[in-house]
Amino acid sequence: MAKQHSREDWEKKAAALSFETQMFINGQYRDAKEGGRFETINPATGDVITSVSEGKSSDIEDAVAAARKAYRSGVWARKEPRERMRILYHFAELVEAHTEEFALLDTLDTGKPIVPALQGDIPLCASTIQYFAELIDKHEGLVTATRHDALHYVVRQPFGVVGLIVPWNFPLLMAVWKVAPALATGNSIVLKPAEQSPLSALLLARLFMEAGGPAGVLNVVPGFGEHAGKALALHNDVDKVAFTGSAEVGKLMMVYAGQSNMKRVTTECGGKTPQIILKDAPDIDKAVTYAVNGIYENQGEVCSAGSRILVERSIYDEVVNRFEIKTRETISVGHPFDPSTTMGSLITKQHQKRVLDYIEIGKQEGAQLKFGGSEGTGDLAKGAYVEPTLFTNVDGTMRIAQEEIIGPVAGILPIDNLEHGLEVANDTTFGLAASVWTSDVSRAHSFARDVEAGIVWVNCFDHGDATSPWGGFKQSGNGRDKCRETFDQYTQTKSVWVELGD
Repeated sequence: MAKQHSREDWEKKAAALSFETQMFINGQYRDAKEGGRFETINPATGDVITSVSEGKSSDIEDAVAAARKAYRSGVWARKEPRERMRILYHFAELVEAHTEEFALLDTLDTGKPIVPALQGDIPLCASTIQYFAELIDKHEGLVTATRHDALHYVVRQPFGVVGLIVPWNFPLLMAVWKVAPALATGNSIVLKPAEQSPLSALLLARLFMEAGGPAGVLNVVPGFGEHAGKALALHNDVDKVAFTGSAEVGKLMMVYAGQSNMKRVTTECGGKTPQIILKDAPDIDKAVTYAVNGIYENQGEVCSAGSRILVERSIYDEVVNRFEIKTRETISVGHPFDPSTTMGSLITKQHQKRVLDYIEIGKQEGAQLKFGGSEGTGDLAKGAYVEPTLFTNVDGTMRIAQEEIIGPVAGILPIDNLEHGLEVANDTTFGLAASVWTSDVSRAHSFARDVEAGIVWVNCFDHGDATSPWGGFKQSGNGRDKCRETFDQYTQTKSVWVELGD
């Protein structure tokens, strides 16, 4: 689809877009109560895309009230399961039908290349909604074995009102990963998209209504984290918050829950993913290809980005050489609407500075800058671009090997063997994902058992589907996205004991 259009074609399509810019509450678009608006910026050019209603605590109040009213009415929570399935199937079809529009919105908001958005992000959104729709009538309770004169059963029920706070790196996909299971289980929602990327969420809400979703069930309040996000997390009538973002803010979600009504909190808070390449890797060139894509996909703005590449010493120089060659052959930094672009802009100029500061830290710590390390030049200087960057001879204690950068910065670390690799891999506060390349099946399974990560890939990287749990150990968070487990996380159990008599 993308290859049929040139950069000029996409720019014309973008210029013709009409944006939803008001918040969506109780089935209607409306301005913020205080009338405030904020600009959303195209980070690839620095141009203003549009201005969006800025939600604050009073708007969160209205959105939560609408969600609570819808939930208590039973208009969605008590709808026949097959009818909820039908609506969500239609919802998925509408998302798919608006693939180009969604891809354009996320590309404009984030600077990501449009081809991966078209071919990856949006189709995954549609399939995620379909997956959770399919689970609706497979949701079963439990009857326990107890006394002959009693009946005991356990049912799962929706929480009620859930607050969803999502990041900017995959705006629509991260929203759908939470919206789909929350809707499928019968909850009502208040969604707070990242202030950097609010546009696709506002369209998503309208499509849910077009699919037959009742008013008040899916509400969207754009705004800033310190205002709208905090108000949502502190709200006493929100029963659960699901958050994806930094560990720092994820911890605040738990604090806010404790300061308010002890609402349930699930978090996904990033990582520092190790990619281990051993000398017995079945295909070193393939491993290097995956390693390059594993860090530079989506400009490195991926929670599971494989930023630590741990390579056995006997093949270290070979891997470094191949990594550089493969990067130069396959990674093309450019305008997001250019179909040949594989790496676009970072999310903001402020974030660009953060990534460049980490590159300077790496140099100061003594790591060797193999290539990259600079911002965009020429026409790209207007945007928030950073070249694909590689450090070699990195020590595991360096900040660039410990802290999440969220940018296209990789470090290749030498290891003695798998045991040493595991020690280095686990020596971090994060535990989202990890990968290993080896021909030894026993070593592969031992690695999967011993690595402190919620997601493990063997002889691949970033593979999976809707059935695969997404979430981590340690400070990578305490919840899961996708998968059946996520479905359960949007419900709570109720124990019912019935005395039957003699």
